[in-house]
Amino acid sequence: MKELPLSERPYEKLERYGAEVLSNAELLAIIIKTGNRNETSVTLAQRVLKQGSGGEGISFLYDMALEELRGIKGIGRVKAIQIKALMELSKRAASTFNLSERIVIKSPQDIYRLLMGDMRYLKKEVFKAVLLNTKNHVIKISNISIGSLSASIVHPREVYREAVKASCSAVIFVHNHPSGDPEPSADDIETTRRLVESGEILGIKALDHIIIGDGTYISMKEKGYI
Repeated sequence: MKELPLSERPYEKLERYGAEVLSNAELLAIIIKTGNRNETSVTLAQRVLKQGSGGEGISFLYDMALEELRGIKGIGRVKAIQIKALMELSKRAASTFNLSERIVIKSPQDIYRLLMGDMRYLKKEVFKAVLLNTKNHVIKISNISIGSLSASIVHPREVYREAVKASCSAVIFVHNHPSGDPEPSADDIETTRRLVESGEILGIKALDHIIIGDGTYISMKEKGYI
């Protein structure tokens, strides 16, 4: 990376200013380490990112096979493996947390921060229930269903079975929209209504239903559906 001024080299920028100031290309350049005789690692990283339809987005890298990565000029066996390892590590880091740290939910944004990394790139709709105690501490996050949200897929019986087992006081429903648009559908609204009513019968309060899109979310409580 001798071609780049010292202040623009990813390694030095990260040391001086922190990782959060680096672009996706600069972070990827650190992972792949070197470029080639015609381009810097940053230029190579930029070209890799342009393989996705989103320009500088990175979500497409989750689904690229090693063979596809190696098909990009400048990305050989080692660089392809490094990229796949990075994406898998980031996915695991986003979905791993320690409930013993007593995660407290105070707002819809807390739920978004907790589950966004795990859910925003999923290719199918996944419905989860976040179970809370009387102080809104997370007791458990239950995976309820995979597939389009409808009464036949998300039944109150299945949702509240886990809530009753955990002796929780409240629950927050969460599901993703693979399209990236979190706007609730008619099925979302109807299913949420049924779940809220069922919770009232059981004495378990349904606090909210969060729909996660690509980098955004909607709280159905804030929208007035709950």
